[in-house]
This record gives sequence, C-alpha cells and structure tokens, in this order.
Amino acid sequence: MRSLRAGRFTYLVLGLFTAGSLFPLVWTAIAASRNSTRLAQTPPPFWFGGNLGHNLQVAWTDANMGTALLNTVIVAGTVTAGTVLFSTLAGFAFAKLRFRGQRTLMALVVGTMLIPPQLSVVPLYMLIAKLSWTDRLQAVILPTLVGAFGVFFMRQYLVHALPIELVEAARTDGASSLRVMWHVVFPAARPAMAVLGMLTFVMAWNDFFWPIVALTQNGSPTVQVALTGLGRGYIPDQSVIMAGALLGTLPLLLVFIVFGRQIVGGIMQGAVKG
Repeated sequence: MRSLRAGRFTYLVLGLFTAGSLFPLVWTAIAASRNSTRLAQTPPPFWFGGNLGHNLQVAWTDANMGTALLNTVIVAGTVTAGTVLFSTLAGFAFAKLRFRGQRTLMALVVGTMLIPPQLSVVPLYMLIAKLSWTDRLQAVILPTLVGAFGVFFMRQYLVHALPIELVEAARTDGASSLRVMWHVVFPAARPAMAVLGMLTFVMAWNDFFWPIVALTQNGSPTVQVALTGLGRGYIPDQSVIMAGALLGTLPLLLVFIVFGRQIVGGIMQGAVKG
C-alpha cells in the first residue's frame, strides 16, 4: 500500500490555520505587556513591551487570582469527574438496559437541552439561598455534576461501541453490576469519556453565567468571576485586564500540554472491537 506524504501545500495550510488559532493568545500576551495608552493608539502594537511582569502582578493582586485559580481547579475538576462518571452510568443504562419508561425518560433528558439556562436561574438561586450555599463552591458544582448532553453523548456512543454480548458474558461469569461497569463498560467507553471530560473541563473552566450569580469576587470567586473586578473603574486598564485573561488561560493550556497525549492515547486504545 502506498504511503501518503504531506506536501508543501499541506504544510502551508496547516501553518496558516495554526497561526490563525494562536494569534488571539499571542496578541493577548502582547497587549498584557503594554499599557492602556499604547493600546489606544493606531495602529495597535504587534510586538511585546516591557510591562508584562508588572501587569501580571497587578492582575494577580487585584483579582485575588491565587484563590480564584484554586477554586476554579476544584470546580472544574469535580464537575468533570462527576459528569463523566454519572453520564457514563446513565448512558449505559439507556443504551443497554431495558426498563419501563426508557424511551420516555430519554426523551425527557434530551428535552431538557431545549430549555434555556436563563429560565432556571431564579428557582436555582432561591434553592441555594435556602440551603445557605450562596458564595460557596458547592452552589456551582452540584447543579452541573451531570448534564443532558453528557448522558445523550455517552448513550449514543455505547449503543454501537459496546456489544451486548460482552455484558451478557460478564453476567454469565457471575460478575456483579459494579464489576461489569469497571471491567467492561468503562474500558469500552474510554474514548468517549476522554472527549466528554475534555469538553466538560473547558466548559466548567470558562463558565461565567451561573458563577457570577452564585459567587462574589470577595468571597469564593472562580477565575471568570475574579476577572470582572479588573474591568471596574471609570477608565478600566485594558492592559491589566488582558494580563488577567492571560493568567486565566495559561492553566488551561498547561492541562492540554500535560494530558494531551494521555487523552489521545485513550481515544486510540480504548475502542472495543465487536
């Protein structure tokens, strides 16, 4: 079989797409290294200045970024683990188990995806207020531990990726439900779990709408809530705002750099052949 090799045009196209993808991040770093006066000039700067360290320090102090990053790691990590676990369990139940009302319940789960999240803000805030969870991390974590998209995503994957014969064989060998999940379902669902975990972590890290309602900047802020404090004032310092945005983005990039190979490895190795 003839091997395929990339030509110059392929590398040119990939290089252009890579440069276009990296440009917003690079320009954020450039803006964070300048001052507001230079950013307001025309044309804007396209190379680094000498104020990056100072702006990062100001953003770190003014936005309470240390606490915000720790809180966001806790929230995003817990939400990702809970979403992947519960979505896989529910997806397996909807995909391979037979029980009364299965189609109706699945339709209700999918139907919740059609409801705008803004409609649930008032009753949800009333609930956490009654539980005295206002400005606490559990107010952000618990409502998002599992979502309809994750359940639907895992269900659709397991319908085709997990042969029912494997489950029946494990049952015949006397495996309990817990062992079936651990030794049969989770290995088969590993690729989808990796993708769902990556998407959920990014969404939880960048979530702004509900955390800004449930949390405050001076209490238990996440990164997105803490960054709102940098934009206050009669004349906001755009360079400091960019420095804060850079601080909030770098940990997410670090996660992809460290765990990117493991995620790709799980996608390549976790498939089950029927």
